[in-house]
Amino acid sequence: MIRNFKKVDQVAIAAIEAECFSSPWSEAAILETIENGGFYTVFEQDGRIVGYAGLQIVLDEGYITNVAVTEEFRGRGIGSALIESLKNIALEKGLSFISLEVRRSNNGAIALYKKHGFKQVGERRGFYVNPTEDAIIMTLEGNFEC
Repeated sequence: MIRNFKKVDQVAIAAIEAECFSSPWSEAAILETIENGGFYTVFEQDGRIVGYAGLQIVLDEGYITNVAVTEEFRGRGIGSALIESLKNIALEKGLSFISLEVRRSNNGAIALYKKHGFKQVGERRGFYVNPTEDAIIMTLEGNFEC
């Protein structure tokens, strides 16, 4: 089940961050995103948060901060459902586009974003650390219908 973020979710989101990313966001950074107008949606299975997605809004622009699913629950369509939840927020908020960065080597995520209509529009050299790697910038412009 997908639902909107509750303050208590910061602990579970931070744990998923630590599992999935080499430079995870802290609980404080997660709350700061919310306090600055960002959104998180979480996927809850049997009372446990197993995935989440974040969206930061600047004027009429949306920036996906992270989409992550615990390893145990990958391959079940949860990532797709979370992306659709962000597209719904973009539609509701009247955003002109949604953009994100993804590690060049993250073929699974790149394929997932392409499946949802995102297109590669650029790159950021050396964007990621631990290990250092380029980011691919992907954007979905104005087509948020699910």
